[in-house]
Amino acid sequence: MPDYHDDLRLAHVLADAADAVTMERFKALDLKVETKPDMTPVSEADKAAEELIRGQLQRARPRDAILGEEYGIEGTGPRRWVVDPIDGTKNYVRGVPVWATLISLMEAGEGGFHPVMGVVSAPALGRRWWAAKGSGAYTGRSLSAATRLQVSKVERLQDASFAYSSLSGWEEQGRLDGFLDLTRACWRTRGYGDFWSYMMVAEGSVDICAEPELSLWDMAAPAIVVEEAGGLYTGLDGTPGPHSGNAAASNGLLHRELLGHLNRRR
Repeated sequence: MPDYHDDLRLAHVLADAADAVTMERFKALDLKVETKPDMTPVSEADKAAEELIRGQLQRARPRDAILGEEYGIEGTGPRRWVVDPIDGTKNYVRGVPVWATLISLMEAGEGGFHPVMGVVSAPALGRRWWAAKGSGAYTGRSLSAATRLQVSKVERLQDASFAYSSLSGWEEQGRLDGFLDLTRACWRTRGYGDFWSYMMVAEGSVDICAEPELSLWDMAAPAIVVEEAGGLYTGLDGTPGPHSGNAAASNGLLHRELLGHLNRRR
């Protein structure tokens, strides 16, 4: 099993640098925000954080490729860093503290690229989560001050807590009826949204979560954290990993029921 400790240490350094940039501009009255062609917002902090991460990666890992939300793919090779400078930009620009920088490393393998390391850093929440393949998933202030993550052992949907982001995407895909049936079947539902739902699955405070439309940079880091915490991370079609354009994550025990509900179309 390869050792990703050096890559994990680097990712923490990158996350520290990004946190400094994003926190400095969080709630700034003069924050500049633009609308991208897909009608989603991008702030000056998104761009600055990704530029900073790219610059440090180019110096520290010049042979590795980099894929980022704001500036696309650069480089080739069997190792690819995937970066979302601010996951939850709509929260960020409105002053809601639920947003994070996502940094992951993917390696070429059978069937394409697969996450082998990931860091999710949410400085406005004062939280950080990370994982490396074969080494487990953790949360804490630093590599040396960390608690190991473990998914829940809830076995029945009627006892489960379900986290999601919004309703609109489910309706657009004709999946809303199944989604609503799932919410009725669960003990509790909350719209925590974005990265946070997956991190709560990893730490066992939520049992299942799902989103209908996502990009690779939204999913690569959360996927390895959930998997290393003992959970399952797939597309809505059940394909393992972060490549399906949507996601379902669970403690593993409830995954079949989760997918069953969300694949019931009207």
